[in-house]
Amino acid sequence: MDTYTEKIRSIAGSLLKEGKVDRVIGYKKGSIPMATNPFAARTVEQARELVFNSTCVMNLANYITDSSETIAVAAKGCDSRNIVTHIVENKIKRDQVYIIGVPCSGMVDKRRIIEEFGSDLTEFSENGDEISVKSLDKEEVLKKQDYLRDCCTTCIKPNPVVYDELAGELVPEPEVKNRFASVEKIEAMDPDEKYQYFTDLTADCIRCYACRNACPICYCPTCFVDESGPQWVGKGQNETDIQTFHFLRAFHCAGRCTDCGACEEACPMGIKVREFTKKLNKDTSELFGWDAGLDQTKRPPLDTYSPEDPDDFIK
Repeated sequence: MDTYTEKIRSIAGSLLKEGKVDRVIGYKKGSIPMATNPFAARTVEQARELVFNSTCVMNLANYITDSSETIAVAAKGCDSRNIVTHIVENKIKRDQVYIIGVPCSGMVDKRRIIEEFGSDLTEFSENGDEISVKSLDKEEVLKKQDYLRDCCTTCIKPNPVVYDELAGELVPEPEVKNRFASVEKIEAMDPDEKYQYFTDLTADCIRCYACRNACPICYCPTCFVDESGPQWVGKGQNETDIQTFHFLRAFHCAGRCTDCGACEEACPMGIKVREFTKKLNKDTSELFGWDAGLDQTKRPPLDTYSPEDPDDFIK
């Protein structure tokens, strides 16, 4: 990953020095181990602060919405797919975005590592397929593959789908056997079991909307939960209001979600928010042969009409 860092810094510095972009969006090292933060570099000096490693989780497409500037973005596969969605939905023009493609071998599950080592981590580093983790109590070298985030284990596009320049060699495309296995388990439940499953899933939700704010495709001018005339959803912790928020947000993402996992990463309560959107990803894949963010020339299936659309739901 260090080679990615140096290449990203080099590309970013050149773009800024030559005035080709107004800013470069990437990641900056945080103040604690395993922390990297989205960062906008506007000068060559700031570009030297950019980093890339297995903790660069948040989707950077979230920071280009409706921009009037020309932007460069260090984009993993999921970031690039969301950039495509932004272009298709007219949230930014293609010639406004210089995409620094970053082939991705997966991001580590920081929550899982913290659970095993405790919150008193003192060091984190990586070397190829290995990661070194040190806390006040112990120090271990782990296999990165054993600690990947769930969404990374089912990722179908680790390489950027569109780019202007690459920061490294393309990685092999994975052969994912069944990326919807968890959805199938829920589909096999009876109605009462499903209701209880989602009731338990959202029981700890505090309505902070971090999942919505981190999502690169949640960019409505006013979210339905914030509407007051009419008011669609209550503002309190009522169970129905909490579930309404999660289900309606998922439907708004149908055919647009790339399963980047930003929602789960942002959730302070550790809720598996993707359990809502993955079902709709499965449906759009099976019904329309569609995966979001792969084609700049096509709009999402629920945004278009075709006489050949499936109509088995019509009774």
